[in-house]
Amino acid sequence: MTAKLPAPVVLENDVVRLEPLTLEHVPDLFAAGGGDDELWRWLPSATPRTEDDLASTARALIEDDRHIPFAVIPKESGRAGGWTTYIDVPGFDESVEIGWTWYGRAHWRTAVNTNCKLLLLDHAFGLGYNRVLLKTDVLNLRSQAAIRRIGGVHEGTLRRHRRRSDGTWRDTVYFGILEEEWPEHRARLNR
Repeated sequence: MTAKLPAPVVLENDVVRLEPLTLEHVPDLFAAGGGDDELWRWLPSATPRTEDDLASTARALIEDDRHIPFAVIPKESGRAGGWTTYIDVPGFDESVEIGWTWYGRAHWRTAVNTNCKLLLLDHAFGLGYNRVLLKTDVLNLRSQAAIRRIGGVHEGTLRRHRRRSDGTWRDTVYFGILEEEWPEHRARLNR
């Protein structure tokens, strides 16, 4: 039986707070990453050029019952600097995906991503999921390295999985973390 998506909750640690995404986050989110083509390059939506563009994308994500989106709020700023989601994984029992994640450049190569993943993975496994899926564009080497660093195991690549926002075909690299693997990865990341 495919597990239900987690209920929206607030998750936090000393570095970051994840709270259910709302349209009230849009001004901070646009300030963090609006108009940044490099940031949006690998995402399933065109680069937002205005707050209204970003609000439209956020609204669609919030209203999509296959996603549970969170605003990512680094504690040092107290302002939304990106978003991440839990995503339904049809066809996999007791699994959930973490994805549709982006952070403004100010948060690249900081503790934000690792701490978001610690919170999301701990929460998912604590709810009884046995597997967490993460995936990215085959050309997004930075994302692949980050996924491997948190413990993601390469499970395969789907060729011509979907179209990118520019119309070209995307091959998608799949990674998984199993419940029994997570304690070792968690301990390593916390060190």
